[in-house]
Amino acid sequence: MPRTSTKKLPLFPGRRTARGAVLAILLSNADQAGAEPLRGRITLAAIVRALKRKYHWPIETTSFPSNTADGRASWATVYSLPPEVIEAALTAGGRGWLDE
Repeated sequence: MPRTSTKKLPLFPGRRTARGAVLAILLSNADQAGAEPLRGRITLAAIVRALKRKYHWPIETTSFPSNTADGRASWATVYSLPPEVIEAALTAGGRGWLDE
Protein backbone atom coordinates (compact mmCIF):
# COMPACT_ATOMS: atom_id res chain seq x y z
CA MET A 1 0.00 0.00 0.00
CA PRO A 2 1.24 3.51 -0.65
CA ARG A 3 2.92 5.09 2.34
CA THR A 4 1.84 8.54 3.45
CA SER A 5 3.95 10.78 5.60
CA THR A 6 1.56 10.86 8.57
CA LYS A 7 -0.07 7.43 8.53
CA LYS A 8 1.32 4.01 9.33
CA LEU A 9 0.78 1.18 6.90
CA PRO A 10 -1.89 -1.30 7.98
CA LEU A 11 -0.56 -4.62 9.23
CA PHE A 12 -2.10 -8.04 8.75
CA PRO A 13 -2.83 -9.95 11.99
CA GLY A 14 -2.46 -13.71 12.22
CA ARG A 15 -4.83 -15.44 9.83
CA ARG A 16 -6.17 -17.90 12.38
CA THR A 17 -7.03 -15.28 15.00
CA ALA A 18 -10.30 -13.48 15.73
CA ARG A 19 -8.69 -10.28 14.42
CA GLY A 20 -7.68 -12.07 11.24
CA ALA A 21 -11.19 -13.48 10.77
CA VAL A 22 -12.79 -10.05 11.13
CA LEU A 23 -10.25 -8.41 8.81
CA ALA A 24 -10.86 -11.13 6.20
CA ILE A 25 -14.57 -10.30 6.21
CA LEU A 26 -13.86 -6.56 5.97
CA LEU A 27 -11.46 -7.10 3.06
CA SER A 28 -14.01 -9.28 1.28
CA ASN A 29 -16.47 -6.38 1.63
CA ALA A 30 -19.00 -8.81 3.10
CA ASP A 31 -21.49 -7.98 5.83
CA GLN A 32 -20.20 -8.46 9.38
CA ALA A 33 -22.90 -9.24 11.89
CA GLY A 34 -21.07 -10.77 14.86
CA ALA A 35 -19.53 -13.97 13.59
CA GLU A 36 -20.46 -17.09 15.58
CA PRO A 37 -16.87 -18.04 16.60
CA LEU A 38 -16.43 -14.66 18.32
CA ARG A 39 -19.47 -14.80 20.57
CA GLY A 40 -18.72 -15.25 24.25
CA ARG A 41 -14.98 -14.65 23.96
CA ILE A 42 -14.49 -11.06 22.88
CA THR A 43 -16.72 -8.40 21.39
CA LEU A 44 -16.60 -7.40 17.77
CA ALA A 45 -16.11 -3.79 18.90
CA ALA A 46 -12.96 -4.78 20.84
CA ILE A 47 -11.55 -6.57 17.79
CA VAL A 48 -12.26 -3.58 15.55
CA ARG A 49 -10.63 -1.29 18.09
CA ALA A 50 -7.47 -3.43 18.04
CA LEU A 51 -7.45 -3.51 14.23
CA LYS A 52 -7.66 0.29 14.22
CA ARG A 53 -5.11 1.02 16.95
CA LYS A 54 -2.61 -1.83 16.83
CA TYR A 55 -2.81 -2.78 13.15
CA HIS A 56 -3.61 0.69 11.72
CA TRP A 57 -6.66 -0.26 9.61
CA PRO A 58 -8.89 2.77 8.81
CA ILE A 59 -12.13 0.97 9.67
CA GLU A 60 -15.22 3.13 9.38
CA THR A 61 -17.98 2.78 11.96
CA THR A 62 -21.63 3.62 11.36
CA SER A 63 -24.22 3.28 14.13
CA PHE A 64 -27.96 3.63 13.79
CA PRO A 65 -31.07 3.03 15.93
CA SER A 66 -32.57 -0.42 15.71
CA ASN A 67 -35.05 -2.65 17.54
CA THR A 68 -34.32 -5.91 19.32
CA ALA A 69 -36.37 -9.07 18.74
CA ASP A 70 -38.40 -8.31 21.88
CA GLY A 71 -39.20 -4.76 20.71
CA ARG A 72 -36.72 -2.78 22.82
CA ALA A 73 -34.81 0.09 21.24
CA SER A 74 -31.11 -0.52 20.64
CA TRP A 75 -28.21 0.58 18.44
CA ALA A 76 -26.73 -1.39 15.58
CA THR A 77 -23.21 -0.84 14.32
CA VAL A 78 -21.75 -1.58 10.90
CA TYR A 79 -18.00 -1.72 10.25
CA SER A 80 -16.41 -1.28 6.83
CA LEU A 81 -13.24 -0.39 4.99
CA PRO A 82 -13.23 2.22 2.22
CA PRO A 83 -13.08 0.60 -1.26
CA GLU A 84 -9.70 2.20 -2.04
CA VAL A 85 -8.22 0.73 1.16
CA ILE A 86 -9.54 -2.72 0.26
CA GLU A 87 -8.05 -2.52 -3.24
CA ALA A 88 -4.70 -1.26 -1.97
CA ALA A 89 -4.56 -3.98 0.70
CA LEU A 90 -5.39 -6.74 -1.78
CA THR A 91 -2.74 -5.46 -4.18
CA ALA A 92 -0.13 -5.24 -1.40
CA GLY A 93 -0.28 -8.90 -0.40
CA GLY A 94 -3.80 -9.16 0.95
CA ARG A 95 -4.96 -11.63 -1.70
CA GLY A 96 -2.25 -14.08 -0.66
CA TRP A 97 -3.04 -13.47 3.01
CA LEU A 98 -6.71 -14.26 2.37
CA ASP A 99 -5.92 -17.36 0.31
CA GLU A 100 -3.75 -18.86 3.05
